[in-house]
Amino acid sequence: MAPVLAQILVFQLVWGPILAEDMKEQIFIHNFRTLHIDYPRVSYPEGFLGYCNGLMAYVRGRKQSEHCPVIHYVVHTPWHTIAKTCKHSESFCENYNEYCTLTQKAFPLTICTLALEQPPTSCHYNSTLSSRKLYLLCSRKYEGEPIGIIGYF
Repeated sequence: MAPVLAQILVFQLVWGPILAEDMKEQIFIHNFRTLHIDYPRVSYPEGFLGYCNGLMAYVRGRKQSEHCPVIHYVVHTPWHTIAKTCKHSESFCENYNEYCTLTQKAFPLTICTLALEQPPTSCHYNSTLSSRKLYLLCSRKYEGEPIGIIGYF
């Protein structure tokens, strides 16, 4: 019985942190896909008063936050297209403690920015739709996947 317990203990000590790190990475990738990819672009009912107001209601719900994010980026391209950009990432962004890359081509992008005049009980956003190269955070240096958008060019 003691050898079995020793094996379990070794498994937990050695593999536990690795499995936890992998799970954390998968959560970041999933959050990127659900919060930053909208393809094809969704149309919200008129009651939402524009694309970004509808989208940001969803984002705040997913994040379970009452806080109004100041800016949010949404890419309107299929996941497999944007995921290719992190397959080889040479740059390390120290401010984010992650690997990062600038996409080679421009992607359709909606930038949701918090409106200056805010009612006290809700968040209102302005929408800007353009085509831009993106600065992406990547899950690892090689064979990574996008986990965040830190800006555009």
